[in-house]
Amino acid sequence: MSKELGSRRAAPADGRAGGVRLLLVRHAKAVRKGRRVDDFDRELSRRGRGDAPRTGRWLAGSGFTPDFVVCSPARRTRQTWRLAAPALSDPPPVVYDERLYKTPPSELVSVLAERNPALRAVVLVGHNPGIRELAAGLCGSGPPELLKRVRAGFPTSGVVLIELPGGWESLSPGSGRVIACWSPTH
Repeated sequence: MSKELGSRRAAPADGRAGGVRLLLVRHAKAVRKGRRVDDFDRELSRRGRGDAPRTGRWLAGSGFTPDFVVCSPARRTRQTWRLAAPALSDPPPVVYDERLYKTPPSELVSVLAERNPALRAVVLVGHNPGIRELAAGLCGSGPPELLKRVRAGFPTSGVVLIELPGGWESLSPGSGRVIACWSPTH
């Protein structure tokens, strides 16, 4: 794993000491599972290749400026980030972490808790069901309509923006506030 860079922004994302923001991104739509290709090596479908750049454009327009990206090394997650990142004026460094592939939420939390405390805004690109369960578990507060969307599911190319006032080391169930949810419409 490469060394993480310090924060690209002087102040915390939410203006409070110790506060951080996490953007969870589910990979874009992939080709169906088949006998010829291992799940890890599945690539994006035509729809996924169209949706991933839309995710990047949403991210660029959201005002969220990521300092760092941690991404599953599976082919479809790598492709999703590679297609989304060009929409950003200053794409952040990315690390592909094998622990994010087919991982339960508790392991995802462990990976996030290892982040450099100076990082104020991190993107995690991953898979269901782990990323959906992580989003639902972390989001203890926020607008009721957003909480309902988070708990209802996590569509491909979907994003959930979570504010974590206690920082990376205090990740725990219900510790986050959902700020935004987005997914492409079809």
